[in-house]
Amino acid sequence: MIVKVKTILLAALVAASFSPTMASAQSPKPAPKPGPSRPAQAPRPADIDKNGVLILVRSTLLALDQANKTGNYTVLRDLGAPGFQTNTAARLAEIFAYQRNQHLDLSGVAVLEPQLSMLPQIESTGMMHMSGFFPSVPTQIRFELLYAPVQGQWKLFGLSVSLGSSAPVAPSDAPAPSAAEQPRGGTGLRPSGPKQP
Repeated sequence: MIVKVKTILLAALVAASFSPTMASAQSPKPAPKPGPSRPAQAPRPADIDKNGVLILVRSTLLALDQANKTGNYTVLRDLGAPGFQTNTAARLAEIFAYQRNQHLDLSGVAVLEPQLSMLPQIESTGMMHMSGFFPSVPTQIRFELLYAPVQGQWKLFGLSVSLGSSAPVAPSDAPAPSAAEQPRGGTGLRPSGPKQP
């Protein structure tokens, strides 16, 4: 039996998209200068220690947990970067209505240690991006976070949280797609919302 991952959360902003699964506001990009084009800058490791990562991940997910439990998204909004704050508290309440109605309890992140599947890295935009999961049983809390530098601090810019099974899943019996059938490009991120059967 294959356990489908339920997308639990996609926060962000209506103004623009960062990727298919992490919608968030972006600063306007300057007009390209004429001349030879430069290749996009590759992500580089972020200069942040383990304690800094724990603080960011836990404080973000606990703020979301409290917002979902109270229905008040003002603090979550106010903790974010200016681009995240373009969301009103009412808009965030709409975005997280499904999770709130499911009574999702994220409080376990206070005592569990996250396992990072993507170490913090600085993207070409200057934002810090990381992802991972909390190894809880029977389900895992999976997260993807994006932070913008604001006055010497990392502030929330976008987040995605989902629940998935912590049990290993056997491969399907379906034949592997040929190289011609495999998708090209993209970010590897999946669209948000409940998965269709």
